[in-house]
Amino acid sequence: MSEFPKYVMYFMLGGTLVSVSTYLGSHGKGFVAALASTLPIISGMTFLLIYLNAGTGPTVSFAKNLIWLSPPWFAYVFTMMFGVPRLGFAMSFALAMTLYVLFVSVIRVILR
Repeated sequence: MSEFPKYVMYFMLGGTLVSVSTYLGSHGKGFVAALASTLPIISGMTFLLIYLNAGTGPTVSFAKNLIWLSPPWFAYVFTMMFGVPRLGFAMSFALAMTLYVLFVSVIRVILR
C-alpha cells in the first residue's frame, strides 16, 4: 500500500474513535465515552502499524515513551476535571495544555 492511502486509513481510525467518544459523552454516557477514549485501541493500532512499518526498536521506543508521557497526561486530565467547573472550558483547556507542555518539556530534559 502506498503512503497516502495508509495515512488516510490512520486518520479514519482515529476520527472514528473521537466521533464515538463525542457521541457517547454528549448523550450523558460519560463513563462509556471515557472508556472508549482510553481503550488501548488507538495505541494498539499504533503499536501494530509502527511494528509493521519499522520493526521492533521503534515499537519498543513508542511503548517506553507512552509510560513517560503518562504523568503529564494525568496533570492535563486533573486540570480539566477540576478547572472546568471553576474556570470554564477555555481557560481550563489553556491551563491544561500549558501544564502538559511544561511537564513534557521537563521529562525531555530529564531523559536527555
